[in-house]
Amino acid sequence: MSDIRIKIGDTYKFIQRGSRIGELFEVPAYGEMTKDTPVAALVFDKLKELNHKLKGNATITPVTVNSVIGFDMYKRSLLLLLFKAFHDVLGEVEYTTNIRYSLGSGYFGTVSGKDVELDEELIEKVKARMTEIVKADLPITKKTMQSSAAKIYFEMRDLPLKAELLKFRRVSTINVYGIEDHIDYFYGYMVPSTGFLQKFDLIKLDDGFVLVIPVRKTFDIDFKYQAPKKLYTVFRESETWAEMQGITSVSELNNLIVDSNQNYLVLVQEAIMEKQIANIAEKIIEDGKKIALIAGPSSSGKTTFSRRLSIELKAHGYTPHPVSLDNYFLERNETPKDENGNYDFESLAAMDLKLFNSQMESLLAGETVEMPRFDFTVGEKKYKGDFLTLKEGDVLVAEGIHALNPRMTESLPDASKFKIYISALTQLNIDEHNRISTTDGRLLRRIVRDNRTRGNDAQRTISMWESVRHGEENNIFPFQEEADVMFNSSLIYELAAIKQYAEPLLFKVPEDSREYYEAKRLLKFLDYFLGMDVSLVPQNSILREFIGGGCFDV
Repeated sequence: MSDIRIKIGDTYKFIQRGSRIGELFEVPAYGEMTKDTPVAALVFDKLKELNHKLKGNATITPVTVNSVIGFDMYKRSLLLLLFKAFHDVLGEVEYTTNIRYSLGSGYFGTVSGKDVELDEELIEKVKARMTEIVKADLPITKKTMQSSAAKIYFEMRDLPLKAELLKFRRVSTINVYGIEDHIDYFYGYMVPSTGFLQKFDLIKLDDGFVLVIPVRKTFDIDFKYQAPKKLYTVFRESETWAEMQGITSVSELNNLIVDSNQNYLVLVQEAIMEKQIANIAEKIIEDGKKIALIAGPSSSGKTTFSRRLSIELKAHGYTPHPVSLDNYFLERNETPKDENGNYDFESLAAMDLKLFNSQMESLLAGETVEMPRFDFTVGEKKYKGDFLTLKEGDVLVAEGIHALNPRMTESLPDASKFKIYISALTQLNIDEHNRISTTDGRLLRRIVRDNRTRGNDAQRTISMWESVRHGEENNIFPFQEEADVMFNSSLIYELAAIKQYAEPLLFKVPEDSREYYEAKRLLKFLDYFLGMDVSLVPQNSILREFIGGGCFDV
């Protein structure tokens, strides 16, 4: 075969036509996995697996395991390894393995079967088998199957959710991946062999297990992993509700939409959420709290939640006073900058902590305070006669990304504070082995909202998302367990509703852009869902904060 010319960075090399991309890089066969190990590559900005054969001249950019794309591939492949190990250890025993949701740096899952006891001994056997398979560096093979044949195959494997999902797929074929005789279906690419999957841990938790994954940025594994208890509790509660409704997967949601029962589902889901918000309001009143502090990651619905909480407080005879932490930024000339020289508005150092604590102390003491309004166009706080005095039965409702950080309210007595963490914690899974990332749900919310309210296209929102996530990891997630209560703002029907808003925006992302792969991935993800009648969504729904048509000015 003739040689072809390959460009990697500033380096050119000639290789034989038909060579695999993986031959160009140092991969685990030659050493230990690090955060800089390539697990895929962009060939002329198109994502390709390392087993892809090069047929002509190309410009290649390695995709490392600590990149967003590479880390997703690693996690996906690690799950295949886990299921293969369970398959080998349990042998002919009938069982079902389910991945439920993420818990910090781990995935919580369960194993069920009449002859299966999920104990420490079984966990250790599965973990040991996973390690053996990694050391054997077995190939992860890809095979194209007819969708109809795959449906029958997964029915025989007693994976009804996976089989039922294929009923709603419009494509005639799908790609399945396998390790030896174990085949499974995932949405997305895999690493080429098990030798890449060197870093993981497997531990028991309650009636299930946690597959511990590395920290993306460093690719280090936390062998002292502790599950976030409050987050875990909220997930289990949401899971229980979903099971009671018989909607734990995308296929079950789709079947409900097909049967025209979506109105009932929306009413029940919104009623449950209304009751939860009312319970929080009652708890604030019973405990005699004077300031409710609300924090959560981007697109979790903080603003609508704070409005609805205020209405519930009012319905109980109390007077809420909204306080936005965004009005307590430092003046622009005092704002810190990040490593790129840009203003770092997500840092706690950008907040005027002294002023905020001073004013809140004065309000709690019964004094009158002139509240600031931050003018983002000039980068200064303005005072326009917004005076506030707290009276008997008044409650401050403060919302902002730093609301749960103890330093934000360090001068205020704990007895006056009620801390609420809000996030969109998706209850649905795609099937038994494919979870729905809560991050994907929030990203889709933000794409739709930013286009509607700020005129940003999907490409711009996707390009900023990595920075947003970095800010969340530093400033929000470390304090989630500080909350007195956690509120799940995810609606079980929302992806079927947001689908029709998000898809046209994602289709506009240029094919030659760096954001195209992410847009394509999200489009494939949304393709699993049937669309629903959006007119059924109530005006006060948290979803209206993103799709519009709500009764709140957000």
